[in-house]
Amino acid sequence: MPKIVISGRGGCGKSTLVTLMAKELKEQGKTVLVIDSDESNLGLAAMIGVKPAEKTLMDYLGGKPAVMDKLMAQIRGEENERAEFFMENSGLSSLSPEFVNWNGSLALMQIGKIEHTLEGCACPMGAIARDFLNHLTVEEDQWVLIDTEAGVEHFGRGIVEGADSVLMVVDPSNDAVLLTEKAAELTEEAGKNFGAVLNKVDEKTRLILEEMLAAKNIMIKGILPYSSTLAQINLQGESLDMPSAIEELDKLITVIT
Repeated sequence: MPKIVISGRGGCGKSTLVTLMAKELKEQGKTVLVIDSDESNLGLAAMIGVKPAEKTLMDYLGGKPAVMDKLMAQIRGEENERAEFFMENSGLSSLSPEFVNWNGSLALMQIGKIEHTLEGCACPMGAIARDFLNHLTVEEDQWVLIDTEAGVEHFGRGIVEGADSVLMVVDPSNDAVLLTEKAAELTEEAGKNFGAVLNKVDEKTRLILEEMLAAKNIMIKGILPYSSTLAQINLQGESLDMPSAIEELDKLITVIT
């Protein structure tokens, strides 16, 4: 089953969509791995109700200095054309509990986080995320949802290479529409499937966004209306739940499969 990259501008609701999809998939009897590839996202674990594992994937591989050394060796020509951190393909059941924590059939793993001032860019995290996804095998009834940083930097890092499709979360803003158009172009360049999910919309903004995206030939695969209750839960840092969105989530999951 699919490995899906969830993209969007800052604050559009990427983590919200990841959380709601993961919980609904779990309710449907699926096995779900949520990958937090946003180095500055601190609230996803609380949202999905799964504690982070003991280590991030970066820590598991020896930390940022070790990953940087391997990347620099590639630049110096001491490694193959592309530095590889995982030599063999792995399934969900074989992933180490050191960096993946399970709660029933729902799991969370973190690629890495910015921990210190002046520690440098997040490019090493993108490199290991790309290589991990390229070596991750997914069986029937297994899903992988990748929560990304804001914008389109993950396209440049090549994270989309190891995924099957991209879902762009679009909130009611012109910036979100412009970013969606760019993401659609980059996804097409990568040879992956693309679709948009409208979020935080009311009847008027939904119609406007539908018209704007239709003009850009962008398919809308799902719609999540604005919920003041969900906003309050998010503000309080509690585990998310949105029963009113189950029908829309089921439609989205059906469209993806």
